[in-house]
Amino acid sequence: MNTPSPEKIKQIFDVYYPVDIKFWVEFSKVVECRTFARNEVVKAYDKTEKFINILASGSVGHFVPYEHKDICINLYYENQIFSDYLSFVTQKPTVIKTECIEDTELWSVSFQNLQELYGKSDRSLLIGKAISDIMFTAKQSEQIDLLTLSPTERYMKLIRERPKIFQRTPLKIIASYLGIAPESLSRIRKKIS
Repeated sequence: MNTPSPEKIKQIFDVYYPVDIKFWVEFSKVVECRTFARNEVVKAYDKTEKFINILASGSVGHFVPYEHKDICINLYYENQIFSDYLSFVTQKPTVIKTECIEDTELWSVSFQNLQELYGKSDRSLLIGKAISDIMFTAKQSEQIDLLTLSPTERYMKLIRERPKIFQRTPLKIIASYLGIAPESLSRIRKKIS
């Protein structure tokens, strides 16, 4: 199991929001290591999100129910920060389920511990800003892609930006994430190769 040191946490956040190591020392003290098996549910449908998570290893997806099946709305891999953020911020249930695609290790900070950190120092609010900025920019980018790119363009972007996704994630989940049927993904893959 990887230990969530302030240096490792800083390295992950620096990609999005570089700040001095001192901001991550207190944060790292409240990080909880959690492990989950492939296909294990981290947060169930209609439950309240209790954690902000850093994905130390493995992969997870966010799913919503639609016509008796799961639709993938997000995919996360190592060194990404994720949460059902709407549920986390409001501390109310949502229809989002978080499920492991692979065996997964998370570094998690609870809602309660994050609130206590904010209360200790105004500096700690920068951590909250970093988290909200990461969540907002990732979601907005995905929405823009979904609305402005064709399925083929979304597929090509996924290959460019996250090539290992195809070795680690079932094609039916990738198709769902791209907003297309598995048969359409097969046609796109065949046409491109």
